[in-house]
Amino acid sequence: MVAIPTLDYVRRRLTGDPARFAAWMRDNWHHSRRLRVATYIVGIGVLLLVLAWASLARNLPEADSLLEYETPLPTVVRGVDGEIVHSYARERRVQLQYVDFPQPMIEAFLSAEDKTFFSHSGVDFTGTLNAVVDYATKYGSGERAVGGSTITQQVAKNLLLGDEYSVTRKLKEMILAQRIEQVLTKQEILELYLNEIPLGRRSFGVQAAARAYFDKDVADLDLHETAFLAILPKAPERYGRARYEDLAIARRNFVLDQMVANDFVSASDAAAAKRQPLGLVQQRTERSADAGYFLEEVRRQLIEEFGETAEDGGNSVYAGGLWVRTSLDVELQDAARDALRAQLLRYHGNRGYTGPIATLNPDNGDLHGQLLSSNISINYEDWRIGVVTQGGSDAKVGLTDGEDYDLSGAPSSIKVGDVIAVEESGNGYRIRGVPEVSGAFLAASPKTGRVLAMQGGFDSRLGSFNRATQALRQPGSTIKPFVYASALDNGMTPATMVPDQTFCVWQGANLGEKCFRNFGGGGGGEHTMRWGLEQSRNLMTIHIADDTGMENVTETIKRLGIGDYEPYYSFALGAGDTTVAKMVNGYAALANWGRQHEGSVIDYVQDRRGKVIFRSDKRACTSCNMDDWDGQPMPRFEPGGRQVLDPRTAFQVVHMLQGVVTRGTAVRLRSLELPLFGKTGTTNGPTNAWFVGGTPDIIAGMYVGFDQPRNLGGWVQGGNTAAPIMKQFIEETRERWTSDDFIAPPGIRMVKIDRRTGKRVFDGTPTDDPKAAIIWEAFKPDTEPARSTRSDELAAKRSEILDLIRRAREGVRGRRAERREEEPSDFVEDQGGIY
Repeated sequence: MVAIPTLDYVRRRLTGDPARFAAWMRDNWHHSRRLRVATYIVGIGVLLLVLAWASLARNLPEADSLLEYETPLPTVVRGVDGEIVHSYARERRVQLQYVDFPQPMIEAFLSAEDKTFFSHSGVDFTGTLNAVVDYATKYGSGERAVGGSTITQQVAKNLLLGDEYSVTRKLKEMILAQRIEQVLTKQEILELYLNEIPLGRRSFGVQAAARAYFDKDVADLDLHETAFLAILPKAPERYGRARYEDLAIARRNFVLDQMVANDFVSASDAAAAKRQPLGLVQQRTERSADAGYFLEEVRRQLIEEFGETAEDGGNSVYAGGLWVRTSLDVELQDAARDALRAQLLRYHGNRGYTGPIATLNPDNGDLHGQLLSSNISINYEDWRIGVVTQGGSDAKVGLTDGEDYDLSGAPSSIKVGDVIAVEESGNGYRIRGVPEVSGAFLAASPKTGRVLAMQGGFDSRLGSFNRATQALRQPGSTIKPFVYASALDNGMTPATMVPDQTFCVWQGANLGEKCFRNFGGGGGGEHTMRWGLEQSRNLMTIHIADDTGMENVTETIKRLGIGDYEPYYSFALGAGDTTVAKMVNGYAALANWGRQHEGSVIDYVQDRRGKVIFRSDKRACTSCNMDDWDGQPMPRFEPGGRQVLDPRTAFQVVHMLQGVVTRGTAVRLRSLELPLFGKTGTTNGPTNAWFVGGTPDIIAGMYVGFDQPRNLGGWVQGGNTAAPIMKQFIEETRERWTSDDFIAPPGIRMVKIDRRTGKRVFDGTPTDDPKAAIIWEAFKPDTEPARSTRSDELAAKRSEILDLIRRAREGVRGRRAERREEEPSDFVEDQGGIY
């Protein structure tokens, strides 16, 4: 009787000496009925396997799809200078071409995963049989059998099938591997594999892994580092951990031995590599500019345009491999962040701890883990974010490293679960107070609308709400330049005399009569429109709005994109909600001869191959791509933006607003000695303090206020709370600001006038003295005032004396208001406000 061979015997024969096994079968076929039955059973099994194979193959994805497969890649963001400032990525991925992979890298992976890669046709049947036997022997034990997959099979699994652990998946993998070998070259398969293989630390592909584990590019890796990467496909989340270092070194050394056995490296080089430690670096956060609010606005716009994930299209933010050029100016951004933070901290003063940043629930599990997953952090000096793990006199704070530390300076009000800011102190930490008050800052180019810097609060890591673009605030007196612009368009001039007197309006039987007043009270007499804007007189503004028509005023405000308001007088004093971004864009139109560009943070977007697929500047350039010159003038772009104001009106307003800095409510900026224009604003309460203005090249807007509006304190005004932000911003970037003054557009006539009376003068010359009696004023043709006569001067002087007497009777506040025009200082009171 012929013994039926065991599985182990069959495996040794098939893998060791197939010819001898075939001869044994011929010799015993006719003498052993059991052998024939066993063979028939195996044959039936093979037939069933073939049928199953055909059934599986029928519904598999096409291998041809890999010809058009594109690796999911992150979106890379560049700043205004072309330098990389951020990337939008949930995984680390970098795509390389086959020629970019160093030969030792290829050889290490072949030695570790598939040494017969260049000779098999997709499936290594010897390795597969070993895997089948290993699976049979381990069946039911709970142990995972060896894979036996070739590199081609791994490509099929990673890209087309998924990581299901089953015999069915393995059969599908084998079928697809053979199909892949028919449509792709070996080099193309290796390129896909080395770019796609998951290697731990959220990295896919060897270049991303080289950065994640060694902070190097693949071309700079040493032999022992290359061998380490080659062990990761087996257990990427194990070998990269410190507690499995011995296992990782043993496996790495095995790969080095295999490289020697395959004649890829010499024994001496492998021995030297074995003596090296793993040398893994700590996981690091991705490099990024500290411009969280700006970058989040870019991300939001990209998702709206292209989608978020691969399912949304080939150019999605997290898979499309986009290259985005933005208008972010890192130098200006850092200055904007620092200037806003400094003012928020100055306002915060010695208030100390004002409450938790957030609150975690201890009932939801480990507070350290909750803090880590909350993504709340801070980037200010050496402050850190922690969570209170123990209150009382022995208070403790837990950090994201999983440890608890002593907490000093903690008030009795803190409780377990409070998320707080802390600073290292001795052997523990002390509590720090993040300002409860907030605000925003935005700077843009008036010539293009490109946003250069954006700070939407103290730190974007504390919350994503962007106050520069999302917070609806009342702009206060910063709206007044547009009231004056409307008046200039309707016949008034900067020298028009306007009453600074009580204005009342009947609002109906239910509301009765409403009377407006100036911020500091007082008033009386008549003054030039210029003086009213420089000193931010509410009563003069209301009289101007009334003479112009509130419908015309609100139409002007709407045309500049600031807001769509009803024609109520309070909107002429800034009662309507708007945003910093809209106010900056409105002032940019003033500085740009009335031509307004849409605000933008993205210049253009390229796909992964460099093709431009989006441009903010959508102007066409006819004939720019001609093959040959047609003899005509050089093609040029049409002017960008849209004309929203008469250029002459825009310049007149800017010229008056320069007086706000020279001798008005923003006089503290005069020491910068720049051709600045701008306007302060303080809303009723006060609840908001504003400044908006700039130069011909940069316009900036900012406000300070609580997120839930409440009184900031009676001393707060735009001039002493918002204008200092602008001053620090300019001082930190002084070399970026030129002394080039605003240029008058065609049709403007510069005329010498008496600053107080608005009358034209022919004697004397304007000087740089801010209190000079004679100044240059901008007029449209045929609107210049009449010449001043001696009788006019005497009448003006008489009116001035009578006005002084009247104001003296009104008390100290009236006297201060009068001195404001005669004796400007860094503490000029802002007359903006909503009443």
